[in-house]
Amino acid sequence: MALNKKEEQEQAAVKGGGTAKATQAPSPAPTPGKGKPTPKRKEAQAKNLRPLVPQDTKAERKRAKERIRERENVEYEAMRTGNVSKMPKAERLPWRVYIRDYVDARFNIGEYFIPVAIVILLLSILVSFLAPGAAYLSLILMIVMYVYLFVIIIDVAVMWHRLKKRLAERYGESSVARGSRSGTYAWSRAIQLRRWRLPKPKYKKRSQYPADVRGK
Repeated sequence: MALNKKEEQEQAAVKGGGTAKATQAPSPAPTPGKGKPTPKRKEAQAKNLRPLVPQDTKAERKRAKERIRERENVEYEAMRTGNVSKMPKAERLPWRVYIRDYVDARFNIGEYFIPVAIVILLLSILVSFLAPGAAYLSLILMIVMYVYLFVIIIDVAVMWHRLKKRLAERYGESSVARGSRSGTYAWSRAIQLRRWRLPKPKYKKRSQYPADVRGK
């Protein structure tokens, strides 16, 4: 009996040792190129980000200015030559084209306001230096200028009254609304000399009128 127990103990010891060796997991092989800890998620995302604004902002601003200058040159040349398709967007609006033709086709008293005002101002200065005692001359010149200005206001008011009615009939109320600035556009063009107007007039003054502008 003693021998049988001893043999059973030896066999159990042998089996236990084999099982222990089998259950031992092999040590993991070193990962190639893994010489530092794995970066955190935020650090990895920060490295992948790219700036939305280009680095060379000075060169980009310069190119943007050149593009704007080139576009403005094209628009100015279009207004000088009358090429409506290449004019600024505001100048291509149908009612603005109509306003320009209407104003250019009529005789505007205010067209000469700037040269007349300059002449009266120079005469007033000369009178004050050459004839200090003749103050009434300066007064007469100022009265003439104010009378001329009053006549201009009346002429512009009559022009806008007729033009506003035509614009509303042809292009609707939006063409004469306050936000359209059609009135300002009309009177500012009416008091400019023809050679200073941009876009350039298409018709000579008091010549053949456009069909839709005839009769002022």
